[in-house]
Parts: sequence; structure tokens; C-alpha cells
Amino acid sequence: MLTLNLTDLSCVTFSKSKHQCPINASSLLNRTQLQRSLHHLSALPSKRVSLVTQLGTKVSSLSKSHGYPLGLPSQIRDSGPKTGHLSRINACPSGFSSKPRSQIPRAASEANPDGESTVSEPESNTKTLPLALVFGLWYFQNIVFNIYNKKVLNLFPFPWLLASFQLFVGSVWMLTLWSLKFQPCPKISKPFIIALLGPALFHTIGHISACVSFSKVAVSFTHVIKSSEPVFSVVFSSFLGDTYPLQVWLSILPIVLGCSLAAVTEVSFNFQGLWGALISNVGFVFRNIYSKRSLQNFKEVNGLNLYGCISILSLLYLFPVAIFVEGSHWIQGYRSAIQAVGKPSTLYIWVLLSGVFYHLYNQSSYQALDKISPLTFSVGNTMKRVVVIVSTVLVFRNPVRPLNALGSAIAIFGTFLYSQATSASKKKVAEKKD
Repeated sequence: MLTLNLTDLSCVTFSKSKHQCPINASSLLNRTQLQRSLHHLSALPSKRVSLVTQLGTKVSSLSKSHGYPLGLPSQIRDSGPKTGHLSRINACPSGFSSKPRSQIPRAASEANPDGESTVSEPESNTKTLPLALVFGLWYFQNIVFNIYNKKVLNLFPFPWLLASFQLFVGSVWMLTLWSLKFQPCPKISKPFIIALLGPALFHTIGHISACVSFSKVAVSFTHVIKSSEPVFSVVFSSFLGDTYPLQVWLSILPIVLGCSLAAVTEVSFNFQGLWGALISNVGFVFRNIYSKRSLQNFKEVNGLNLYGCISILSLLYLFPVAIFVEGSHWIQGYRSAIQAVGKPSTLYIWVLLSGVFYHLYNQSSYQALDKISPLTFSVGNTMKRVVVIVSTVLVFRNPVRPLNALGSAIAIFGTFLYSQATSASKKKVAEKKD
């Protein structure tokens, strides 16, 4: 005799693809009607098959309406309290899925191609907004640094001391973040310090050379010359064994032509300023090359912590040399700067702003590099130079000749072509490996 125990049934669970959908049994059949049907089923064996067929038809039609075309699953069990317990465990009150809610729209877009536009648009907006914020901060901080750095150097022309102070501010900033645990402190070991000695030395050379250039010529001219950094990167990397395709070599020709034209027509041209910018390029190129080679075993250190450690070591490199080079002139230079500016607090604020924003714009550049591709970063860095050049020309009202502007534009455009060419060559290399 066929018997079914449904007296304690409060919830029937339909299963498909490991997802549970609890449905109240009272919505399927009234409990009294079920008991009567079972009674007639046991009393009338001849109608047993037909009644079972009718029940199966009703359940099948209901399951189709809930997205289960195959009908009632093979497992029917008492899941009222279990479902509630599972829902509480997975933080899903309905008990349908243990996925976080943020993943549900993504899953819906994958299952429904027609709805891609409604889901991908908010996702793209959420990605674009932080990226635009990072780029905006990066550009703004760089502009502020270049303006106040040049203002200080116009009053106090001692780039070695100013560069040391800027590294000091960055070191204190990072030590504060580490001590307050706003930034995870890197694991310092003897091999890590030894690996940092080379990159920190070249970073010091690049930074002090740029400051010397800023003190001798216009900010816009220094940035035009510094846009030739890809030329030095390709040349020195080739000497160290790297190979580049023809389009990369061709892309650096406009950079050389543009920088040469800008240098010849620069109103504030100075050989010390020119050589300072060129040496700065050499320093930063070697810093990047040696960072890739010596820090391969320390990939767990993120970019911001790496820059903080380099800043501390660079300060230890630079400040003793700064005392030796120009320390004897600092007191007299300070008195002259105070007389020129009028208020000592004004000079102090300018110096402090140059140090703070020097570190902030480097910090933003590392954060941008973590969130975007190297190609996008290169293009953004190219546009940053354009924004800085235009801003400083407007602030300091530097005279710009037409040929000088043309040379600057050609050099910066060549930098853009270089970033495109290097990206294309990397894609080809990756395709060949695949």
C-alpha cells in the first residue's frame, strides 16, 4: 500500500543547479485536501494511478511557472527550518543564493545578453569615476608642486637643500603612515636593503638633477627635455640586452627632433638647465632598469611602500652631499630670501607645499599605475606634461616662441607614439608566447 507522510510538511524544496527555492506547501495544495486525497487513494485502488497523475500534472505546471521545466525534482524533504538556518548562515534571507548581492547583476548580465547595457553602464561608471579622480589628483598635485617649487627656487636658489627637504617630507609621511598602520609596513631585511641601494642612488641623481634644471631654466623647458626619457630608456636597455622593433626606434625620432627644436629656440636657455634635465632622464631610466632587475624577488612590496623606502635611502644619500656642495651659502641665501619675500611665513609655506605635493604626486602616480595598464599610464604621463607646461607658462608668464611651441608639441607627440609602439610590440610578444 502506498503511503505518504505529509503531516509535518511545511515547505517543499525544488532543486536545480544546487540552488534551493523554498515554496510554501499551502500554495500548492491545501493540507486538508491532501489528506482527503490520500484517504481516497488508499480506499480506491482503482483510482490511485489517475490521482497520482493529476497531482504530478499540477506540480509540474507549477514548477514550469517557477523556471523548472523538468518538473518536480527527485528530492522532496522537510526543509522549512533547514532553509531558514541556511539563509541565516549565508546572509540571504530568501535562501536563494549564497552569492553576495553585488555579484547578482553580473550573473544576470551573463545569463541575459539583452540586459548587458543596463548592467555594464553602471559598472563602467563606477570604474571611470575613481580613475578620473586619481588622474585629476595626480595632475593637480604635479601642477602645485611645479609652481611652488619654482617660486622657492626663484627666492632661494639652492636646489640641493630643497631637494633634500622634499625627500625628508616624503620620508616622514611614509613613516607616519606605517606607524599609524594606515599603510602596511614592508618587511625590511638585509637583502631587500641591498637590492634598494642601486635604485635609490639613481633616484637621488634623477631628483637632484631635475631640481638643478628647475633652478636654471623655465619649468616648461625642463619638462620638454624630460619628455625625452623614452629615448634614453630604449638606448640604455638595448645596451643591456633588450631588443626593440623598428617602430619603437622610429617613434623616438620625433622626440629627438622636438626637443632639439625646443632647446634651440628656448628664451631661458641655459646649459646647466639643459644638462640637469638630461642627467635627470638618465637617472630615472637607470632607476627603472635596476628596479626591475634587483627587486624581482621582492614582488610582495607594493609600489607605494617601495617608493617610501627609496625616498628614505635617497635622503641619506643626498643630504650629506648637499651640505658639502652648498651648505656654506644657506644662511646668507636664507636672509636674502626673507628680505625678498617680506614675510618669513610665506617662504615657509611655499617650501612646505613643495615638499608635501612632491610626495603626493609621486604617491598618486603609483596608485594610478596599480589601477590602470602601463599603456594608459604612459599616455596619462604624456598628457600630464602638457598640462604642467601650459599651467606653468600661464602662471609665470614665460615667453614662448612659435618654433619653441612647435618643438614642444612634436616632442610630446613623439612620446605618445612611443607608448603606442611599445604597447603594440608587447602584445605581439605575448601572442607569440600563447
